[in-house]
Amino acid sequence: MAVVLRLSRHGTKKKPFYRLVAADKEYPRDGRYLEILGTYNPKQPDAKGDFKKDRIEHWVKQGAVPSQTVKQILARS
Repeated sequence: MAVVLRLSRHGTKKKPFYRLVAADKEYPRDGRYLEILGTYNPKQPDAKGDFKKDRIEHWVKQGAVPSQTVKQILARS
């Protein structure tokens, strides 16, 4: 099972809200996931997220690969 750290979209039309999740690579974007690792709201002025750093490190040590967008968001925060 290949695990990837990616964003799952929630919220209403034109008001997106994202959850950072650990999910199997085969699962759909908004489908099943293994664990919620934090939240990200791009509409906030600072556009930073609230992440569980220790759990993100755990998944990366287990071999999870962050998506390109997640890498950029984590580098900013």
